[in-house]
Amino acid sequence: TLRSRLTWAVMHQCNGACAEPDSDTEAGVGQGFKLGCISCKRRSEVKASATVEWYFKAKGEVDFVQIYTFSEMGPTIENEHFMDRLDWNGSKRSNDIQDASIYILNVTLNDSGTYRCFFNRILTYENYEFTTVVSKVVYLTVVDKATRGTASIVSEVMMYVSIIGLQVWLLIEMIYCYRKIAAAGEEALREAAYVDQLKSRIHVVQQKLCFSFPSRNAEYLAIASESKDNCAGAQVGE
Repeated sequence: TLRSRLTWAVMHQCNGACAEPDSDTEAGVGQGFKLGCISCKRRSEVKASATVEWYFKAKGEVDFVQIYTFSEMGPTIENEHFMDRLDWNGSKRSNDIQDASIYILNVTLNDSGTYRCFFNRILTYENYEFTTVVSKVVYLTVVDKATRGTASIVSEVMMYVSIIGLQVWLLIEMIYCYRKIAAAGEEALREAAYVDQLKSRIHVVQQKLCFSFPSRNAEYLAIASESKDNCAGAQVGE
């Protein structure tokens, strides 16, 4: 049926840029804290709109109470305990909400408990609209002083390692380029010296040729003249 096909299309997963990381779960008194809540749409090409509702159950309590609503009309704080302490930290400038995170200001010990967010999403197809409801749960513990999570420490260490690695790589590249330029300069100097030396040798050879050719011509003329005289004397004797 059409409904079953649409249900399969909604449930079918595809690879996209959206990810659904878990929210942090420990906050410090007097600090701010982000309650993360992300629900990725399975098919990005499908038009959708969504509203978000947040509920809270304090430690020792049984029932949830609504504390926050976000819709196309904007945000609304629903509970006096969180009045002026909740701020929207999710998707902006779009009714297709996939990030419904909120930010708690000035966290108190009474904020410890269970938080639940609901996505009321409407998927719009060509001839049909399909409604889905997705919920996420966050268990928040408030302590006097928040401790840093392992992921935060590892990410900071990796950041410093990356910075140091890039600096070392840049230094190696600079040394390599300097050596290459220096080698090219030395080769150019050697070539220039060789050309000068070659020019000097050519000049010396030219000078030798200029001095040697006239003497050889004179000797040749003298020998030729002597041979001519000898030939003339021989004829007279005969």
